[in-house]
Amino acid sequence: MLMKSTPSVPEAVDQGTPVSVKIRERLSNAKKRFNANDNIARFIEPGELELLLDEVEIKMQGVLDSLVIDTEGDHNTQNTARRVAKMYVNEVFRGRYVEAPTITEFPNAEHLNELMIVGPITVRSACSHHFCPVIGKIWIGVLPNEHTNVIGLSKYARLAEWVMGRPQIQEEAVVQLADLIMEKTQPDGLAIVMEASHYCMAWRGVKDMDSKMINSVMRGVFLKDSSLRREFLALIPKKG
Repeated sequence: MLMKSTPSVPEAVDQGTPVSVKIRERLSNAKKRFNANDNIARFIEPGELELLLDEVEIKMQGVLDSLVIDTEGDHNTQNTARRVAKMYVNEVFRGRYVEAPTITEFPNAEHLNELMIVGPITVRSACSHHFCPVIGKIWIGVLPNEHTNVIGLSKYARLAEWVMGRPQIQEEAVVQLADLIMEKTQPDGLAIVMEASHYCMAWRGVKDMDSKMINSVMRGVFLKDSSLRREFLALIPKKG
C-alpha cells in the first residue's frame, strides 16, 4: 500500500512563514540593509509581491481594528485595508519592490557638450517619519561629454519616480537620484534642485501650508565651476 508522504518539518514551517520574514532573512543573510528608502527588489522572488500585499492587508486591518473603526458596519471602510495595502505596495512605495526602469542609452554621436536642463519634473513621495505626502518638482542639469550616454528626456522622469517611490527624506532622495543618473550617463557634471511641500508640516504639527523645502546636489564640474553653477540656477524658472 502506498503511504502518503508528509512534508518535512522545515517545509511545513516554511509554508506558515510570512513572506516578509523570508525576504528579511535573505537580506540579513546577504548582509544588505533594508532601510525605508532602499530598493530590495532582487531579494523578492516571483509571486511574493502579491503575498506581501496580502500580508500588509492583514496587518492594516489590525491597525484599523486598534483605531476602533467598525470596518464591518461602516461601508466606507469595508475594503480600506486592501486599498491601503495596494497603495503602499503597488503605488506609493513601489520603488522599493521593483527593479529600476529599463533605460535605453545611446552614445553621444554628436559629441554634445553644452548644458542641458530637464524639468520641472513633478515628483511624489512620502516622508519616512510620518508617511505623509511629499510633493514637489525637480530640475536636472547635465553637462555631457563625448563619452556620456544619452537618455531620453522622459527617462529622467522615470528614474526620479522610481527613487521617489519609497519613504524618503528629501536630502537623501536627491543624493540617491544624483548617484543613479551619474551611474547611467557618466556626464562631466550633474546638478539637481528639488523643491517640495511636506505634508507632515501642512497636515499635522505646525500645520504650515506654505513652507517648502529646497535643496540641491552638485557633482563634477558644477562643484568646481561657479559660473556654470550660476548659469544652471539662473535658467531654472523662479520657484515657489
